Amino acid sequence: MICYGPTVLDLSDELVDTYAEVFSAPPWNEDEETIRQFAARLAADTRRTGFRAALAQSQAGIDGFATAWLTRAPFPTGRGYDRVAAQLGPERVESLLVGALEVDELAVRPHARGHGTGRALLAEITADAPDRRAWLLTSRAAADTVATYRRLGWHEVEPLPGTQNALVVFLSPHHPNHSNR
Repeated sequence: MICYGPTVLDLSDELVDTYAEVFSAPPWNEDEETIRQFAARLAADTRRTGFRAALAQSQAGIDGFATAWLTRAPFPTGRGYDRVAAQLGPERVESLLVGALEVDELAVRPHARGHGTGRALLAEITADAPDRRAWLLTSRAAADTVATYRRLGWHEVEPLPGTQNALVVFLSPHHPNHSNR
């Protein structure tokens, strides 16, 4: 199920619970303050251009979710954006990421893993990406997550020489510029 804009805030408590269960565990180890920041960030994120959330639900509640929006120009700063820009350089940021659908969060509860939930959420949230352009980033320390994105056909954007940092930038399997890595 896809929700657009602030309508997702009706499920805010369940989304925060899901986020907390997923991201308080290794390798993320997020603390209560970071989880509270997600709750506040979610409200602000719903106002971003093109915001949407994909939800995987069962009788148990929300099994997982993904959030995304369109990456605006000029390329944002703060959060992980500065490290992405440093790794890719301005030309590749502009051609690969600006105007593309940015998958910000993907969270699947442990009990729902291994059943295609993450794959389904990514497919649903990126289904109408502009010109099939979507991207996401994750931590290099999250080896299982990096391997999962590769297995799902996402393509790592190679950092410029000497710029590799803690983040990995991936382009969606159908991103038209995935060879421009």
